[in-house]
Amino acid sequence: MTFNSMDLAAFKDVWVFCEQRQGKLMPTSYELISEGSKLADELGGELWGILLGDNIEGIAKDLGGYGADKVIVCDHPLLKDYTTDAYTKVICDVAMELKPEVFLLGATAIGRDLAPRCAARLNTGLCADCTHLDIDMPIYLDFLRENSTLDVDDIEWDLSDKNLKMTRPAFGGNLLASIICPRFRPCMATIRPGVMKLNEFNQAKADACEIIKPKFELSQSDIATEVVEVVKASRKLVDLIGAEVIVCVGRGITKNVELGLKLANELAEELGGGVLGGSRAVIDSGWLPADHQIGQTGKTVRPRIYVALGISGAVQHMAGMKDAECIIAINKNDAAPIFGVADFGICGDLFKVTPMLTESLRSMKALKQT
Repeated sequence: MTFNSMDLAAFKDVWVFCEQRQGKLMPTSYELISEGSKLADELGGELWGILLGDNIEGIAKDLGGYGADKVIVCDHPLLKDYTTDAYTKVICDVAMELKPEVFLLGATAIGRDLAPRCAARLNTGLCADCTHLDIDMPIYLDFLRENSTLDVDDIEWDLSDKNLKMTRPAFGGNLLASIICPRFRPCMATIRPGVMKLNEFNQAKADACEIIKPKFELSQSDIATEVVEVVKASRKLVDLIGAEVIVCVGRGITKNVELGLKLANELAEELGGGVLGGSRAVIDSGWLPADHQIGQTGKTVRPRIYVALGISGAVQHMAGMKDAECIIAINKNDAAPIFGVADFGICGDLFKVTPMLTESLRSMKALKQT
């Protein structure tokens, strides 16, 4: 098969790798389908999902409910468990035939392993760990006006540019870099889980979604490794991305870390079983495990309630939580940037204010029960 990644005119449409494990689609797949539908509209093309596994056709239609026009289903017993060799071969064989212009994968353990292999085989570029994507130039310029220090209106831009603009944190989250791949296709990117807004499920679109079953060849000789056993990690990781309520602690707990974490946990519990998060300073200090980190170099969250305890509000942190429905900030510095995005702000010592807030919630619950 002849494949020329520089023949730009031969490529069209947006593809999303839809990750499934043990026959269940991962939440990241729905997020990327939702984002991909926006990009496909900007590009003037269709959104295709590509789904690999064994006996997985039954879950493909769900992707249409979030925006997929078509889903490529590659069903084979050798695809039941993820292996780099098998998935790379099948995806690249199909991509070389159908030629997507944009190809998105989640920045999960599987996506981070698979994406560079596919990019190398397809002779194209890859931008990893993206947090924002645009195709339409005017929309991208609006993003720059809001999120950069560039004097956007004083720069001459090519408004007809239809390259995928892939934005990701760089230098430890201290700046954002936008990257394009103008000479090769497909434009490939891995996307950080939790950063893309989920579309509402539409049953009519799910019913209308077209299932495509391409021909492909795969044999045991194509796979250099063997999955002997799948073992799940025994340590339960905190689910920040799916949490409805998050209480996040920052450097403000320094004077009594143990008490600060205790107060945050108690408040989270009173707020309905909330989850404990931490700023980068807290994680770097070893006060909480890395899976609790929120921000550009951690996780991006959209909870119903977000309480910031002793967090000043660095840009890197706010990028990970500014889309929460309700933000409550407690900080003794009345000039802290966090107050600029907070719906409710309390200027005071968190070690005094947090117990008062927790007790008030307990009292309110007791009154409701009487």
